[in-house]
Amino acid sequence: MRFAHLQVPPLTFISESQASVMSHLCQYISDRIRSHPQGKISFAEYMDLALYHPQYGYYASHIALIGAKGDFVTAPHLTSDFGELLGIQFEQMWTLLGRPTPFTLIEMGAGQGVLIRDVCHYLHRHHPQCFEALEYVVVEKSAALIQAQRHHVGNSVLPGQGLRWCSWDEIENESVVGCFFSNELVDAFPVHLICWNQGKLQERYVTLADAEASKRPFQDVVGELSTTALKDYFDLVAIDWEKGHYESGYCSEVNLATLDWMTTVASKLQRGYVLTIDYGYPATRYYNPTRREGTLQCYYQHAHHSDPYIHVGQQDITAHVDFTALQRQGEQNGLYTEGFTQQGLFLMALGLGDRLAALSTLSPSPTLSVNDILRRREALHALINPMGMGNFGVLVQSKGINSTSEETRLNGFKVPPMG
Repeated sequence: MRFAHLQVPPLTFISESQASVMSHLCQYISDRIRSHPQGKISFAEYMDLALYHPQYGYYASHIALIGAKGDFVTAPHLTSDFGELLGIQFEQMWTLLGRPTPFTLIEMGAGQGVLIRDVCHYLHRHHPQCFEALEYVVVEKSAALIQAQRHHVGNSVLPGQGLRWCSWDEIENESVVGCFFSNELVDAFPVHLICWNQGKLQERYVTLADAEASKRPFQDVVGELSTTALKDYFDLVAIDWEKGHYESGYCSEVNLATLDWMTTVASKLQRGYVLTIDYGYPATRYYNPTRREGTLQCYYQHAHHSDPYIHVGQQDITAHVDFTALQRQGEQNGLYTEGFTQQGLFLMALGLGDRLAALSTLSPSPTLSVNDILRRREALHALINPMGMGNFGVLVQSKGINSTSEETRLNGFKVPPMG
């Protein structure tokens, strides 16, 4: 999950401009529902509009802030160490690929551009040859976030082969030698909501709410599955509803968009890696019969809750990632699974423990206060906290790599030293 503190929807003042945006978006979604013959749309369509409508969606608006003053915090905002540790892994990937020029890093969903700066600065300082070979590409759907990324990078040091933004269509198939990577991207893909009722798999749709009975503009309605792809999904991840001991009323999510995304990524990669960091589980844990309410969460001003029909267009909506689906879809498209682990273990194997140990020997100076040292230590601990970000999943897949020997094993999947 994204890092937030409260667990209830906050009652906050909505500015006139925010109210206007929300009103326009609700009207747009309402019109879409009315235009449908059955007066309903899938939750995936609703979530896509709420987050990605080009004018009124959450990620198209100036209010889609990430960080201390926004709705949630991600790992790159806590400390530059996160990007630097990823830089260590990227340099090893470059070496294992034979030090190609260009070595292409493609960041998918770059947020406010923090990782662009941190990764490039680290490679420039510590691995100049890799930096000179580096081409950094950003694939970003939101025009507002692209603007924020460009602003954040500013006059930062740029990779030797350049920094650019592009769409998927601008990347040729089988053209990339390098690494596709993302951090907390897949959780924001639109999901279908499904439920198990009286021995039958059904779907939860979005329809207009009764204006007199509800203060929310939209509500759920249950119906038949909108697409057979939902059943195919469960065949892919080997979930058998008939034999799963699911009680009536069980609800969860299906992220069909991840399958298309993984297919696209695999098709663009000629040789190299795919690194996915996000919160989620293997399918057997994701669809455990005891997880009756699914994983859908909303984030608004550092509070998280489970009501997607308030603050429409003003809040983030996410669902946990089914890593089994990513792994098996990747395998069907020619990707080999290098490893799947927890973020805490991954970062420790890349040297986070050494950084923590080094902090204990630092002394305050005119440029480094005691509070600076304590804040960095707190941030490093947050990255590996098993109750938070340390429990995030890290999946690495590869294509065209001989990974059978210890020499070709990625550092992030080597056992960290004890003590």
